Order: sequence, then structure tokens, then C-alpha cells
Amino acid sequence: MSLMRSLNRALTATTGLQVRRAPQPAAAKPQAVAAAKPAERSAATYRCPSAEDLPTDRLLRRPVFIISSIRSGSTLLRMMLGAHSRLHTLHELHLGRMDVTCNNWHSERAMGALGLGRGDLEHLLWDRVMHRELVKSGKDFIVEKTPANAFMYRRIRDCWPDARFVLLLRHPESIARSWHESDPVKRPYDKAVTEVLRYMTAVEQVRAAATDACTVRYEDITADPERQMRRLCAYLGVDYEPAMLNYGKKSGADLVRGLGDWRDNIRTGTVQPGRALAEDDEVPESLRPMCRAWGYTT
Repeated sequence: MSLMRSLNRALTATTGLQVRRAPQPAAAKPQAVAAAKPAERSAATYRCPSAEDLPTDRLLRRPVFIISSIRSGSTLLRMMLGAHSRLHTLHELHLGRMDVTCNNWHSERAMGALGLGRGDLEHLLWDRVMHRELVKSGKDFIVEKTPANAFMYRRIRDCWPDARFVLLLRHPESIARSWHESDPVKRPYDKAVTEVLRYMTAVEQVRAAATDACTVRYEDITADPERQMRRLCAYLGVDYEPAMLNYGKKSGADLVRGLGDWRDNIRTGTVQPGRALAEDDEVPESLRPMCRAWGYTT
């Protein structure tokens, strides 16, 4: 008698259950995989922890988020802050792309009975992942710099009511030019302008909402890095450390494409001069309002 048959006889006699082998999924065709799209999901429900609930609901205290467009120098800022003895910085985590799902009625009801919606569960995961890395580092505060955070500022603030925000600005035309140069064939200049404008618009919305944030400019960091690091340290409540200006040479293992800048300048371990800024008449019409809003033109 087979082992499976023996198990089924015993289970049937005691519980009425049956054990069956899980069917082996057929190999998916490459075309089908490429064409598959995730189902639309409803907006995640969550609650913002109160001051009383915060010690129970969150392990992290006062995490720091850099809010910036792509190609704004956030990897450089991450490296400089990470050279501080009390600040731990990570590659881009893309928290907003992490989902938690209750895949049946029982688990959904069980979590609901605990007062945990899908968004609450995702927040617990985000908090645990970041706290894990902070504990491993042995430092006091964590800094996260994914540019897509500009689109989810409100949710980050709801997740960590004590979070702190650093707004990193750069000349809009320099952002577009850098994004274009990262892949000129795939990303013509006009397309790069359209893509970065989405990020800059989100950053500007955060700038209007986050009245307690600290704002720095990429051009100021490259021109006078010590002054800007002293400003940031004062905002974060830590002492300035000269090591922040020479964060050390980095290898391919430290800087991975898709998780931040990976190119030669950032690998040098020191602050490199910024590019020359475009003249006003060289800036595309669509970027000029943002240049004015950020004080690059009058």
C-alpha cells in the first residue's frame, strides 16, 4: 500500500480530510509571462499610529527620507550621510512596490480582528525590514532615498509620524540632461524631459506640504560640501563629522544599477564638481516653471 493511500485512510477515519498531491504547474510560455499583468488592487487601508500606539506599532524611531527626483544626486547624498558614525544609509528599497496579501477569507478576517488592514501589514513589513538593517549596522538612525518616495510622501508620513524629510533639489534641466545621458538610445532628450517632470512635480508637492523638511541643493553640495553637511547634521541632531566629505571608493558590489547611481563619478569616494548649468534660453519651455519655483531663474 502506498504511503499516500495509508495517510488518506488514517485522515479519513479521524477527520474526514484527504491529502492530494498538488498539481504541477505547466511551464509558462515566455509570451504569456511577458503579457501577464497584475490584477488591479483596491487602495490599501491603514491607520496612522497615534503617539500612544507608536511604541507598539513601530520599531524604527525618527527615520530619515530623502525626497528627490531621479538624477538629482541622491546617491551622492546617501554616501555622504552614510559615512557618518550615527547614520545608516541604504540602497533604494522601493518600499511602495512591496505588497502584503491575505489570500483567503480566513487570513483576512484574522488580521481584521487584530485591526490590521492590508496597508497596516505593509507598514509593519516596511518598518521591520528597515529596522533589521539599522540593527545590523549598529548605528542610531536610518536614511532611505528611493526617488519614488516623492509619490508616496503622505503614506510614509502616516506610517512613521516621527519621520524626518530631506528635500534634495537640482536644476531641472540638469536632471533631464543626466537622465537622457544615462541611456541616450532608449531615452531621447524630449522623452527624458517628460519623465523627470513627473518626479519634479511630485517633489514640489512635497515641498509645499512638508513644512518641517530640510531643503538642500545638489549644486550647493558640490560647491561647498562641508557647509551643506553641517546644515544637514544640525537638522538631524547629530554632530558634523569630516569623514562625510570623503566617503571612500566604492565597487560594483556597493553600487548596483537600478538601486541608485552606479557610474564612475560616484565610485571615486569624494564629491565631484557639478555640471555647468544651462542658460535660461536653453531650458525647455516645459521645465521653466519648475526652474522658477526652485529659484534657478527669476
